[in-house]
Amino acid sequence: MSLSIYQVDAFTSELFTGNPAAVVPLEEWLTDEQMQDIAAENNLSETAFFVKEGNSYRLRWFTPTVEVDLCGHATLATAHVLFEELDYSEDEIVFKTRSGLLTVGKKGGRLLMNFPADHMEKAEAPDVLFKALGILKTPEVFKSDDYMVVLNSEEEVAALNPDIKMLSEVEARGIIVTAPGDEVDFVSRFFAPQSGVDEDPVTGSAHTKSTPYWSKKLGKDELKARQISKRGGDLICTMKGDRVEISGEAVTYLKGEITFA
Repeated sequence: MSLSIYQVDAFTSELFTGNPAAVVPLEEWLTDEQMQDIAAENNLSETAFFVKEGNSYRLRWFTPTVEVDLCGHATLATAHVLFEELDYSEDEIVFKTRSGLLTVGKKGGRLLMNFPADHMEKAEAPDVLFKALGILKTPEVFKSDDYMVVLNSEEEVAALNPDIKMLSEVEARGIIVTAPGDEVDFVSRFFAPQSGVDEDPVTGSAHTKSTPYWSKKLGKDELKARQISKRGGDLICTMKGDRVEISGEAVTYLKGEITFA
């Protein structure tokens, strides 16, 4: 069997920055085990697989260890492949996913993704969370399938050096740590050892959770965000009622072929 594969750096216009994702177009679905094996072999935070269904596409995302319900940067990467590599000619792509219908449009050099907003609730976090992050308890902690910890400054977020093994004991998909930005509206980092990703370079899905918080906190609907991982990435996030529009750029790094029996 031979399959095309693309590797795309998402949320950036420059190679070797942003968040790399693999994208595998399919004529028909592989088994879940085969897709998980490919994702593990790629060893990227996400590998996206898609199959055309009528006028839309069924899209699924796998980390090296699990299938996930939502992934922003791999959705951006998939849309980039369709628009730039596979000559998709319409103005908007509709993806059917485990998180419902997602749309991606194109405006200039940016791709605009429309995702459901996740309004997180205030929560009491377990002591192991703060111990693993190496910070004192903060009064602002929120929870949905992720925890979100709000710090006071970009400097505090940048200085974090968490104990990843300990952090993996926290019962959540992952951990968002966020704060006001020095040059943007807010910054963040995202740790998800529970999902096979120690630190994700740029996490679109996390911004469906942090954007509603910062939009309310700052009193504005359009926000500039930066994920300050080692690779880093930039996003523009806009509240659209009960949805979040996340826009960013992407660039193709690799085109290749998977061969297996």
